[in-house]
Order: sequence, then structure tokens, then C-alpha cells
Amino acid sequence: MEYLIRDISLAEEGAGKISWVRSRMPVLAGLEAEFEKEKPFKGLKITVSVHLEAKTAYLAKVLHAGGARVRVTGSNPLSTQDAITAALVKDGLEVFAWHGATPEEYRMHIMKALEFGPDIIIDDGGDLVNLLHTELAELSGNVLGGCEETTTGVLRLRALEKEGMLRFPMFAVNDADCKHLFDNRYGTGQSAWDGIMRTTNLSIAGKTAVVAGYGWCGKGVAARAAGLGANVIVTEVNPIRAVEAAMDGFRVMPMDEAAPLGDFFVTVTGCRDVIGERHFPRLKNGAILSNAGHFNVEIAMERLEQEAVLKFEQRKNIMGYEMPDGRIINVLGEGRLVNLACADGHPAEIMDMSFALQALCARFIAQEAEYLEKAVLPVPAQIDNFVAQKALQSMGITIDELTAGQEEYLRSWQA
Repeated sequence: MEYLIRDISLAEEGAGKISWVRSRMPVLAGLEAEFEKEKPFKGLKITVSVHLEAKTAYLAKVLHAGGARVRVTGSNPLSTQDAITAALVKDGLEVFAWHGATPEEYRMHIMKALEFGPDIIIDDGGDLVNLLHTELAELSGNVLGGCEETTTGVLRLRALEKEGMLRFPMFAVNDADCKHLFDNRYGTGQSAWDGIMRTTNLSIAGKTAVVAGYGWCGKGVAARAAGLGANVIVTEVNPIRAVEAAMDGFRVMPMDEAAPLGDFFVTVTGCRDVIGERHFPRLKNGAILSNAGHFNVEIAMERLEQEAVLKFEQRKNIMGYEMPDGRIINVLGEGRLVNLACADGHPAEIMDMSFALQALCARFIAQEAEYLEKAVLPVPAQIDNFVAQKALQSMGITIDELTAGQEEYLRSWQA
């Protein structure tokens, strides 16, 4: 068994964290019991590249329980938790990751996680897919299919598909209702502010929060900011989303106008340079910038470093940049995902649904690979509905069912 981690002695601490989330992820726990009996992945190899904290670790353990040989790596250098990697290695999984990896180390870890030639991949942001279409393209023929966790990764997959270059089927898990309606909205909404509040120890109430982007993640971030008592401004490029934000009660304006007003900024667009060169001179002294999009490109960090006359650590995970006129601009978590770089990510109950989708889609690939086309595929409706039903059961909620007469009424054009 191969692995590259920081400190195996942290395994007990990591095991405690995994045990805690497992007790609060009932849908995934049910699948674990099922997989242990069925062994749907017997003889298969699975590579997982998702933010490597306790909830991801439990997903990897569920796949391992299903008979797979599993290699795990992170999808962001600052979201990996070393205690979690140690616990996984102790449980027989092959892990290649450590917190604070350099770009070179991070790339090496992903390469190692792919070297054994996976049959199935679980990706988050597209790093695995990128390597399997470039430097490690010779391994792509082994891949039966995979799953993509986040919006950014799905965008890359659709670009590959449009150019006719996608080498294997990929399920757009992010687009499933049980993912984006809950993970993106409630998960990002809560965990982004969790990271900001933990790191700054400042009040949100009475401050002005600027949320860049009003997709499902931005909706959640804006709603939670309002719930905390902030005055919320939304910036958007999509006119329909901008109208929606306005009708949800938020002020809507360009970032040029929002920049001098904001105390807290959260970018969540999936695009680059959302807060960039022309905005830095407009920011007020002490402004706090954070990113909740997948990659650390939404804040133009290189340009900020070039413009600053001094860079210094204000406190853990807060870097201060002194501008030529004396103003201080603060950046949380190096501009990386604030909910993972500065906190523990989404709540366990939310990730229970997302990761149940991942596990079930992986099983679907194992069972139906020969019938799948090399395309970006939607999560089958029966999987989405199954996860929702199991989530309701875990919450002690029952709902109505259609009668035969009602079903006939909905089917008939003559009714």
C-alpha cells in the first residue's frame, strides 16, 4: 500500500472526526451497510480528489467498504486536514496529500493518486479530468466513468464535450437537485460565513456584505449574510439573476460601485478577476476579501501582491496588504475557498446528500458502464429521488403520495 502524508501519528484524532460526521450522515451510512454486503466495486480502482476533510474521508471509506481499492488526494492545498489523511491510511486507503502543499507537491499528489490507473474517478474542480486528458492521457482508456462535484468542474467538462474531446462518461453531480439546491445554497451559505467569522472574530451585523455572483451558492451566501444582520449588496453579470437578487430584497450594482461600500466581500462566481486591479484603489481601509468559488482566481491575488507596499499576517489566515496610500486590504485564506481554508466546510447533513449521490453514481458506473456514452451525463432521476427520500426518512418526515386517480389526471391530456 502506497501513501504520502504528513504525520501518521495523527490518525486517532482523524478517526474521531470521521466518526463524528458518520453519525450525522445517515443516508451515506445506509449505503455503507449496503455496499459492504453487495461489494459493487470488487476488483475496481477508484481515485477520489475532493476537499480532504472528515466528510470526504467517510465517502472514501464507503467506496472502500464496497470492495474498491481507493486512492485519495485533495482538491485544494489548504483544505486538506493532516489528521484525516492519517486516519484513512490507518484504515487501509492510499492517500497522497498534506495541508499547505506547494503547487508542485499538490500536482505530484494528484499524479500519484492516478498512477495506478483508476476505473472510476470522483473529481472536484476538474484536476483529475485535466491530467487524464493531458499528461496522463494514456490512463484514460482504463476509466469507465466518473463524477464531478462542483460547478467549476462541470463547466470544464462541458467545454471538453463541446470540442469532442471528452474521453469517458462523467456524471454532473453538481447539477442534481439533491446537490445544488442544498449543498450549494445551504452548505456554502453557512460554511462561508462560518469561515469568515471564525477567522476574523468580527460582527457581521450592521456591516455591508458584498456577494459577487447570485447562482445557488451566491443565493445562500447572501441569505445567510442578511440573516446575520448585514446590509447585502449583490454584483452580477447575468441579468436574470440580477433581477432575482433585486426581488429578493438586495441592492444590485456593479463591483466598481460596490467596492467602496463593502466591509466584507465574498466572491462566488466561478470566474477570474472578479475583484481586480481597478477595484483595489476603491476599497475602504480594512476591507475584508474572501472567496467561496472553487479556484483562487476570483480575487486577483498576483496583482494585489504587486500593488501592495507591504504584506503582513494580521492573524492566522488573514493576510494584510498595505497599499501605497496607507489603506490595508485584508484577504482570508490566501484567496482560496474560505469555508475550507478557514473552517471545516459544509455541514455533515448537507454533504450526506451530495456524497450519497457520488456513491450511487459510482455504483451506477460500475454496473452500467458499457451502456454509457462519452458525455457529460445528468444524474439519473431515480438516484436523485432516492437520496431525497432517504434524507426525509432521516429527518422523520413523511409526505403525501399521489393516488392512482391523481396520477391518471396528470398523465392525461383529456382531463
